[in-house]
Amino acid sequence: MSEELTVKIREALSQVADPHMGISIVEMGLVSDIQVNESDKTAKIVIKPTNPGCMSAANMAMQARIAAEKVEGIDKAEIEIEGHMMAEAINEMVNK
Repeated sequence: MSEELTVKIREALSQVADPHMGISIVEMGLVSDIQVNESDKTAKIVIKPTNPGCMSAANMAMQARIAAEKVEGIDKAEIEIEGHMMAEAINEMVNK
């Protein structure tokens, strides 16, 4: 089942586009990991922006969280931005 949820989350994230490129963050390869905990109904999603100074990283992270939390079976999604100069601040803001 968790593999099925992972696929559903990836499908939901494919609706989130990089605003500069107009291409899905999944298609661009920005989603590097999705981990699902079925018993807690949580997901952890790792996103690596192409640019360490990407101005849209926080926006993409928030959209990814919202999209993942719409998946049936997921109550809470944690987004982890990696490789961005503001990663710590973005992660804190997005996961409040």
